[in-house]
Amino acid sequence: MTKPAELLERWLADRVSSENRDWLQAQIDKILRANSDRDLHITLGMIPRKLGRTDLALGEAELAAADSARKHWNPASWSIDTAARVLVLCRLAERDEEHFGATLADLCRSADLAESIALYNGVPLYPAGAQLDDQIGEGLRTNMRAVFEAIAHHNPYPAETFGENRWNHMVLKALFIDSTLAPIHGLDERANAELATILCDYAHERWAAGRPVTPELWRCVGPFAQGPMIDDLIRVTETGSETERQAAVLALVSCPDPKAAAVAEKFPAIRDAIANGSLTWDSLDPATTNS
Repeated sequence: MTKPAELLERWLADRVSSENRDWLQAQIDKILRANSDRDLHITLGMIPRKLGRTDLALGEAELAAADSARKHWNPASWSIDTAARVLVLCRLAERDEEHFGATLADLCRSADLAESIALYNGVPLYPAGAQLDDQIGEGLRTNMRAVFEAIAHHNPYPAETFGENRWNHMVLKALFIDSTLAPIHGLDERANAELATILCDYAHERWAAGRPVTPELWRCVGPFAQGPMIDDLIRVTETGSETERQAAVLALVSCPDPKAAAVAEKFPAIRDAIANGSLTWDSLDPATTNS
């Protein structure tokens, strides 16, 4: 099976000049040979100037190869400099997996925004370990949305490794910083009753403050809705925008409580759209109610 680092090398070879490709390989060899933190920092800093920041623009076959090399790895939004930086770290991890977590933490402490995003984009490809997990926790605590999303979006690591409490806090944090939930890998599979309660409490706080609630929130509530939670969904159908109403019915349809089914029946057009697949959580546009 092709390794992720080999795919990165192949993609870069197709998109950068031979001169710059040779430069990158020479820098990687130098880092591995000299074991120099200084060379590592310099190389990561120079990559955008040498290779550029344009999008990788991967095709369907390349994205399929990525998923085959590492299940649920989705580098669709990666740029050339991100791919090159992650390649450097993958090669470094292959040489010294034991100390890689400490190296990543050191890099993150001095990284600028673009570097931080690249470092965290590579998380699915790094060797697992306690130090890596600690650094990911640091990344999730940031208020910089782009850094948070480098971990939370299109990344299988959280769904595969986070405990329920940590997962729930990540989803809630996404709402606090006005990030979207749909790109979170495993959102439906990792939904749970405690998260549903947390999100309903969050919705009540927003309503009390006169602020809107993103319709995406109800996606994690529907399968576990009962009692007052169903009343919350009824409220949304009665007072919300069309997008909010669609989200509420999507949630009600996923709820096993007969009361929820009875409410959903009052919106036959929306129910039909759900049944024929023209309305899904992925097709719903939450932007109309985000603040």
